[in-house]
Amino acid sequence: MAEVHFRAQGGVAILTLDNPPLNPLSEALVNGLWEALERLQSSDTLTSCVLIGARDTFVAGADIRRLQRLAKGGAPSGAEARSLSALIASLEASSKPIVAAIDGFALGGGLELAMGCHLRLATASAKLGLPELKLGLIPGAGGTQRLPRLIGLEPAVECMLSSRQLDAAEALELGLVSGVVARADLLERAIALASSLQGPAPKSSEQSEKLPRPEQTQAILDAARQQFKKLFRNVDYPELCLEAVAHGLEHGAAAGLRHERVCFQKCLEREAAQSLIHLFFAERAAGKLTGVTDQGFERRRIERLGVVGGGTMGSGIATAALQRGCSVVVAERDSASADAARGRVERYLEHAHARGRLSDVQLADARARLICSPLLSDVGDCDAVIEAATEDLELKRHIFSQLLDFCRADTLLATNTSTLPLERITAGLSRGTRVLGAHFFSPAHVMRLVEVVHTPSSAPEHVDALLGLVKALKKTAVAVGSCVGFLVNRVMMPYGQAAGLLIDRGVDPYRLDRVMTAFGMPMGPCRVSDLAGVDVGVFAGSILDSAYPGRAYRSPLRRLLVEAGRLGEKCGVGHYRYEDGKAQEDPALADFVERCREEQGNPAPLELADSDIVELLLFLVVNEACRVLEEGHAERASDVDLALHLGMGFPGYRGGPMIWADRRGSAYVAERLQSWRAQTGLGLFEPSPRLSRLAAAKASLLDP
Repeated sequence: MAEVHFRAQGGVAILTLDNPPLNPLSEALVNGLWEALERLQSSDTLTSCVLIGARDTFVAGADIRRLQRLAKGGAPSGAEARSLSALIASLEASSKPIVAAIDGFALGGGLELAMGCHLRLATASAKLGLPELKLGLIPGAGGTQRLPRLIGLEPAVECMLSSRQLDAAEALELGLVSGVVARADLLERAIALASSLQGPAPKSSEQSEKLPRPEQTQAILDAARQQFKKLFRNVDYPELCLEAVAHGLEHGAAAGLRHERVCFQKCLEREAAQSLIHLFFAERAAGKLTGVTDQGFERRRIERLGVVGGGTMGSGIATAALQRGCSVVVAERDSASADAARGRVERYLEHAHARGRLSDVQLADARARLICSPLLSDVGDCDAVIEAATEDLELKRHIFSQLLDFCRADTLLATNTSTLPLERITAGLSRGTRVLGAHFFSPAHVMRLVEVVHTPSSAPEHVDALLGLVKALKKTAVAVGSCVGFLVNRVMMPYGQAAGLLIDRGVDPYRLDRVMTAFGMPMGPCRVSDLAGVDVGVFAGSILDSAYPGRAYRSPLRRLLVEAGRLGEKCGVGHYRYEDGKAQEDPALADFVERCREEQGNPAPLELADSDIVELLLFLVVNEACRVLEEGHAERASDVDLALHLGMGFPGYRGGPMIWADRRGSAYVAERLQSWRAQTGLGLFEPSPRLSRLAAAKASLLDP
């Protein structure tokens, strides 16, 4: 239960914010603060106040569920008439000085609350920031006005647009806090500071010493736009943030606060905020699996991880584990391969060190925890073993037949296969049901997504343990059932197929890529093919096509490119030509496209607008996702959105293919697919049974 504990020590009121686990600013907590503030102001004996959070956290942010309700069009409740913004203004206007004692997180509304206090103390472990732009919002309770006045316009704008958290040392240097103290001394020092304050206390919104001269303001804002233009595409919330800041600098803080609320409300009404809030909750739901995470298993700590295969993927997994404190044993087929694996892992670690993610001590410690061996048996005493060998069924079966023999009975075993069902790998192996899937995405030490693959025969405690390992590695797990392609590769299968179809039907490959990058994808389908390896795509495509033949379509283009040795970026030419690491359109591709269309009988060109191309590619993804959900291979539609956002770079401000398509309506999606089915005669466009049912009922694609 959220509440504000009120007690007095001498003439100082101590208000403790208590809303487990991280003290988000729920309606109850805000109302409790209003009542406490009124009690403070009416007291004849209390002369100042300290605001502090329970459980070593100040306030980790606003109540996201309230924002979710408002983003969906819900009206504010009666209790919300006493808003956080008004509360902070009342704190700032208090005739009795108020000191914020900050430990742990002071983020979003939490930092805005602290900035409404007259002074701030922090512990060395405190983290302060305004990360609202991660949700497609802007600071809405005074952050755009108070932060520039406290630390200066340039650093304030950078902090807001980047959503970067400041540590206590930087916050002190910038002037956001007035002191950094030991955690054990925080409350005592804050009480002493509050007791020492005499007369009118300084208000953050009235400070101006750190603001630039008016003629400098526009140059700083323009520089910020230039710095962050690559980070934000197709959205206006960064500009609304800067607009609120600029308005306050030009017209004063009071006008700026009013305009900030206008801009904040605009953000709430935008698709971007609705999408990013959807993904926020999707990530919190993804780690939950019915019949597994609800069983209360005690998760084992994985201290020693074995990785079989030290190639690009295996080395990335090893690096991720080393960065999180695990000891790692990488097993390779011979000494030369083991040495090469160590070299790869050390390069990854050195890169992390160069970027400031590992200190000198941490780098040396990680190296000391790494063993690279030519003996598979050396992973035998590990708590968990992840096989990351070549995508070869018989090789994987051979590896697991040995691992099941010499690993401990409680060792967690998983394969990093990207397409092969677990049942094929473990068929005929004694105790094969112990093997799970841990499909990392490349580069594994960077990409956050891991598909945790299970079968009906998988022991729930093993699945739970693997979910725990993924979490310990600071990755995001999405639980999926075992099928060819699992979730991401399977639902993206028709995306690549349709791209080939459009090229066969007259759409220029480079236009295709331009349209999808304009939509927000990091790369178009042809560029992605080059990055992954055109030959790899042909191989993986053959596996997927054979598994789902009723809706398979494969253009000859990639096969023709492979036959010509155009394997993609790794060899300097594929769909594109690569010069100095940059993709260049290659006029020679036109010859391959012409041959491709000739092989297909020169079908009549399709006349498509850019929006038609986007819908054709992505509605097929949605259709396949509906099949995955109907077959029980994914728990919820939001898992699909999260997985494609993290694994394929689907733009977060669009939320994922399911919520993006849902805004257009299930009936519209089915109608478009049926139209293309009639136009092409291809089973690729046949609406799935689930989509057809939802369309008939005009139901949401996000429905369970």
